[in-house]
Amino acid sequence: METLFIAFGLVLRPEILAVILGATVFGIFAGAMPGISATVAVALLVPITFFMEPVAALAAIATAVAMAIFAGDLPGALLRIPGMPASAAYAEEAHEMTLKGKGGTVLMTALICSVLGGLAGTAALAFSAPLLAEFALEFQYYEYFWLACIGLSTAALVAASSPVKGLVSLSIGLLLATVGLDLISGQPRFTFGTLSLMEGIHFIPVMIGIFAVAEVFRALIHPPRPDARAARVQKIDFAESFRTIWRYRGNVGIGSVFGTLIGALPGAGSDIAAWVSYGYARKRSKTPEKFGTGHPEGIVAASASNNAATSSTWVPSLVFGIPGDSVTAIVIGVLFLKGLEPGPNVFIENAPLVYSIFVSFFIANLFLIPVGYIAIRAASQLLKVSNRILMPIILIFTMVGAYAINNSTMGVVVALVAGIGSFLMQENDYPVAPLILGMVIGTLLEKNFMQAMIAQQGDLTAFFGRPIAATLGIITILIWVVPVTAAARKWRRKQPDMAQDQNTGTPGEAVE
Repeated sequence: METLFIAFGLVLRPEILAVILGATVFGIFAGAMPGISATVAVALLVPITFFMEPVAALAAIATAVAMAIFAGDLPGALLRIPGMPASAAYAEEAHEMTLKGKGGTVLMTALICSVLGGLAGTAALAFSAPLLAEFALEFQYYEYFWLACIGLSTAALVAASSPVKGLVSLSIGLLLATVGLDLISGQPRFTFGTLSLMEGIHFIPVMIGIFAVAEVFRALIHPPRPDARAARVQKIDFAESFRTIWRYRGNVGIGSVFGTLIGALPGAGSDIAAWVSYGYARKRSKTPEKFGTGHPEGIVAASASNNAATSSTWVPSLVFGIPGDSVTAIVIGVLFLKGLEPGPNVFIENAPLVYSIFVSFFIANLFLIPVGYIAIRAASQLLKVSNRILMPIILIFTMVGAYAINNSTMGVVVALVAGIGSFLMQENDYPVAPLILGMVIGTLLEKNFMQAMIAQQGDLTAFFGRPIAATLGIITILIWVVPVTAAARKWRRKQPDMAQDQNTGTPGEAVE
């Protein structure tokens, strides 16, 4: 506790609070711009951190990430264009609520859940960071393989209304994840002799195309009536937001726990945490048929989860020097620049500095409430802008974002092709969310499967040879088998009824 009080003293200084406030505004702006991921936002901050002391530099990065994750919800809800990959899990759900005139309310609900999830994740980390890091270190190829399988299984939950079409979409995403050099042999796959495809297809340009470019096409081909568009701009109903959060308070807790645990696993991050939380919320819901029609239940869980994960991704980075995600990979570089070496001794030699990061997350989440509210009020004005002005601006910004990923025109081409494909898929009722999920998790799945097979010389039983791996494997198999078994039983029960209906005729019925 004494270390925690010292950390509060390090952060609660006027110059540090000013840095946090500036990073708050920057993070909100960066997160709301499609194509500028949290990683890009942090990369833009790094040159500025050269001139800061360690506490200020780490506080700025922590704050910008926390803000950017929430800000990705703004274009996702209002325009169905998620600003962050972590927002893609529930962007369509939030947009459906906007179409019902509840855009401001759903964003306020997401804001409060983000703050609650962020505070819960930060509090858990402040007291259990070494324990979580030790648990995360137990994960090897086998555990990550099963975790990826569980993540992919959420695709069936996301597309429960049409599992077959959801599986087709997921398969396309997995196929796109294989483009580029083979992770093990280094052989090019599906590159067709194009050098730009050697490094693979980055999922950010694909996400931009699937949501942003497709939305531009949709607005041009199926333009909404001006009066209908203006009707979507509605005042924020605070009472409804708080009622929703209270009604689904269990989902807030589950999302926070999932986010904290999944974020602590190296390579997982807030993207996977949001998908898993949304899928689990649908699985345990009493009204799963409402998901996808503008239902807040999944939004509450996922928005709490992705913000909780933003802080827990720092655990393996600080304690073992293992990046939790791409953002914390940059953080490790900043730590070395400041003369600090991540590792097991960091909690002994620089404990106040480490805890100052958690204090920064705590303060940043409190700052998020007023700044996020202002951002919601400002962003809602977008719906009052004519499509003739708004859509070209969106297209320009998204193309710049697609180009900036690798400074290559291939990103622009990928975004345009993905946009056309996404528009055609959605016109034929194919869900696009599983495609993104397949791309995000596909690389993780293949990499860990191949490494496990090489390490064990092709012995598949190794995936059940460790306690954690065996537990995750059994859970995964149950997720796959139980729904199929339940469907088979339901079909068998229907067979006698159908046979009886066929043998029973009604008076006056013609028999052919």
